[in-house]
Parts: sequence; structure tokens; C-alpha cells
Amino acid sequence: MRVIRLLLGTFRQRLWWGAALAAFTVLAGMGLLSLSSWFIAATAIAGLQAGSALVFDVFMPSAGIRMLALGRTASRYSERLVTHDATLAALAELRARVFRGLAASRQRVRQPARALSRLTSELDALESLYLRLLVPACAALGAALLTAFILGMMAPWFGLLIGLWLLLAGLGLAWALARAARAPALRRAMAIERLRAHAIDLVSGQTELLMSQRLGAQCQALARADQRLASADRQLNRLDARAGAAYGVAGSVTLALALLGVGGLADQGQIGTAGAALVLLLAMAAMEPFAALRRGALEAGRVWLAARRLGGPLASGPSGPAAGPAVSAPEGALHLNRVSTRYPGSRVDALQGVSLALGPTERVALIGPSGSGKSTLMALATGAIPALRGSIQAQPHAWMGQRIDLFQDSLRDNLRLAAPRADDTVLWAALDAAGLAADVRAMSGGLDTHLGEGGLGLSGGQARRLALARLLLKPHRLWLLDEPTESLDAATAADVLKKLDELGAGRAWLVATHLRREAALADRLLVMRDGRIEAEWWRGSAGFDAALAGLRSD
Repeated sequence: MRVIRLLLGTFRQRLWWGAALAAFTVLAGMGLLSLSSWFIAATAIAGLQAGSALVFDVFMPSAGIRMLALGRTASRYSERLVTHDATLAALAELRARVFRGLAASRQRVRQPARALSRLTSELDALESLYLRLLVPACAALGAALLTAFILGMMAPWFGLLIGLWLLLAGLGLAWALARAARAPALRRAMAIERLRAHAIDLVSGQTELLMSQRLGAQCQALARADQRLASADRQLNRLDARAGAAYGVAGSVTLALALLGVGGLADQGQIGTAGAALVLLLAMAAMEPFAALRRGALEAGRVWLAARRLGGPLASGPSGPAAGPAVSAPEGALHLNRVSTRYPGSRVDALQGVSLALGPTERVALIGPSGSGKSTLMALATGAIPALRGSIQAQPHAWMGQRIDLFQDSLRDNLRLAAPRADDTVLWAALDAAGLAADVRAMSGGLDTHLGEGGLGLSGGQARRLALARLLLKPHRLWLLDEPTESLDAATAADVLKKLDELGAGRAWLVATHLRREAALADRLLVMRDGRIEAEWWRGSAGFDAALAGLRSD
């Protein structure tokens, strides 16, 4: 219901127009069939006698048939345009709301790649809510009302009887199918997720699997997931076939009821041969719109699962961009007061009572062995994970990590991730400051140069300078840097660090590193071990030099 309210609240006009056009398309088709049958029968009867043939009006019915045929074609095309445009727009809005909600919740996501894959598949599944459930339901309801209205004009009891039968049989079969298909639809969704996960693990980790002699076991797990998917598909296909047969029987019962009613009315002289043909053809077509609900009913379980999973992010999603990670610090750039945090499923705190004060222009480097808590402290500072205990105050920050997130898009749009409203003059100034302007000008497309997936087309040094340019596009006075020159060669790393040193003057830095070249720019070193700050050394002290010498060199 939260998803439906969001759709109707944001795109109400387009969604209702799409449903109305779908209903009109169905009604025009039924009207075309019934009017054509009446016209053929009436023309045949009129042709039996010369007098009636001369006075019979063939122009008005033929004009109505042509109007319905053209109207049905136009409404079908318009319905496809409107419903799919509304669906795509609604899904785009849902994606934005969901990602804002996830950002606002600030919960650390375990296995983020799998979570993203699941999230995208769930958002795609929601298209069935409108296209295959709501729109066909509106069309089927319109068909039942039209049939009841036309038959009610001949005999009120006849229209009421057929209308109630259509609603009870048509919607009842769809509800029963949705209920029966819910469990296999959920199993199918879970099997697809497992199959995708096992396939990705097999492809990306085949070297490690082979070395650990687990490649065969992974292939068997993939085969089992495929078998579970095939089993769920078989069950859904059987339900689909049974539902098709049930709707066929319901259509035959509708036709039989119409035939009995027509016989009674004809016997009483209330309906003629042409009218009887109209009723029978109308009844024959009345159940088809309900049969169109079959696909939506089969997918209803998957839609329900997707809506349930996305309900939390939609509930917490703000209407605008996500807020900053912490309250602005009254003094200095960053202040952590006895902060502790713990990852989900763990019984041990990843950070234990850590306190840290960072001055407005101070540079602090976090050093220590892997697993000591450096990355966790950085995640707390950025707002990626919440504090279990203690308080965090921070000024707005700019972030640069060892992994550069570049997308298959133009250089301009990759830069505008940091400053969406920046014009080309501002972008060129940032590139020039980062030492990348000359390389971009040498490219044939300039700022319009398209990058491949993951920034394909740029060298490691160019990608790092592009990240530096994005860092500079944010006017924040606090820089959070996580091994900013990792995996770069010594010459490129030295150039990037020189740029950082020059452009970062007057800003506060917090750097997580195990490299000597990065820690050498700091005013203070914090040595971390087992989630605690074990030692603190200021520049110029013997401890500072000793700690710096113990780090990995270029």
C-alpha cells in the first residue's frame, strides 16, 4: 500500500490516464465485436425481404464499426505510450526514494554488490504492480460493467446476473491463482538470487576456488540453484495452464448463461435474432479481460516480496537529498567523544571508546596493522556506519578513497557527481588544479569524452587526478582520505600527493594509510590497534619519526 500510495500521489494523472485508455481499448474491442455481430445478423434478416432491405440503414452501423475499429487502434497505441511512460517515470522516482531512504538509514550494508543486485531486481519487479495488475483489473472491471449495462437494458435481472458472475468468477480465479502462485513465485525469486550469486562467485573467484579445490563444489551449488529455479518454473507453468483452463471453463459458462438468458428473452418476444447475436458475442468476449490478469496473478508473490523489502527504505526516504552524516562541530573540524561501534552479527566492538579531536587546519594520519580499526573510524567519520555509543560532531566533508568510482558516462558527468550545477568553467578550473586539464584537452571529445565501465579509458594516475578534481569541486573544509595513492607508481603518487599538499592548505585532513609517503604529510600520527588508539605522536618527536619509519615505503 505504501508503494501504491507513492505511485498515485506522484504520478496520479498519468497512471489514471493509462488505466482509462486500457479500459477504453477493451471496451472498444467488445463493442466492435458485438456491433459487428448485430450488424451482420440484422443485415441478413433484412435481406430476406425486399421491403425491409430497402429501408434498412447500413450507414450508421458501418460508421460505428469503423469508429470503434479506428478508436481501438488509436487507444491501444496511446495506452502503450502512456502506461509505459508512467511506469518508467514511477520506477525512476521509486529508485530515488529507495536510495535516499537507504542513505538516510545509515546502515552498513553487508555484501553490497549482492544487495545492489537484489535491489535493482526488486525495483524492476514492481513494474508488474501497475502494468499487469492494476491496469488489467481496471480493464476487466470496465468490461464487466459494460456487459452488465448492455444486458441490463434488455432485462435488468439478466444484466445483474451476468455482471455478478463475471466479477465473482473473473476476480475469484485471479485471487485464487495469486494465492496458489505466491509460494512458488517467492521460491523462484530466491532461486534467481542464489543462481546469480553462485554464478558471480564462480566467475570472479574461479582462481581461488581452483586453488582451494572448491571449484567442483561451487559448480554443484550452481547446478542445485538452477534445479530449484527450474522446479519453481515448472510449478508456475502448471498453475498457468490450470488457470488458462479455468478461465476457458468460466468463459464457456458465461456463454451458456447468456444463451439461456437469450433463449428466455426471445421466447418472451423481448429480443430478436440480431439482438441475440449481439448478446452472445458480447458474453463470449467478456471473460477475456479477466484472463489477462493471469500473468499479473502469477507474479503477485514476487511483487509482494519486492514491495515488502522496499517498504523500509521508502518509509525512511526523505523528500530531498540525504542530509550530512553528523551534526556540525562547534569547534574544530571533527570531534569523536568515546565512540564505540559494532558490525551486525558481531559480539565484539570494532571500535572501543575512541576519542579524537581534529583542528580546523590540522592533518592527522591513522596508521596501524590491517584490522586495527582505521577503516571503521573513517566510516564513522563519513557517516557510513552509526555509532553504538558516544557522540560524533563533524563539519561537512569531502571524501577520497583508494577506490575511485567512475561510471560509463562522459567526463563532465563524472565530475558533476561532486557539483551537479557546476558549469564548464568551474570544471576546467578543477581539472587544471588537479593536473588533468592538459590530458583532457588532448582527448578528441574533451569534457564530452565517454569513459568505459569503471572509468575504462583513463590510466590509474588520470583516474586518481579525476578523483582529486572531484574533491576540489566540493568547497568543504574537511578532507577524509583513505589511502589516496594506493596502487599508484611512485612517480604518479608523488605528483598526486604534491597536488593534495598544495591544494589542501588551510583544510583539515584525516588520512587512513599504511604508506610512508602519505603519512609524511600529517601533523600528527595516531597508531591504532584492536579498535583503540594505542599511541599519538606529533611531528618533530622521536616517536613520530620512528612510527613513520615503520611504515611501508614506496
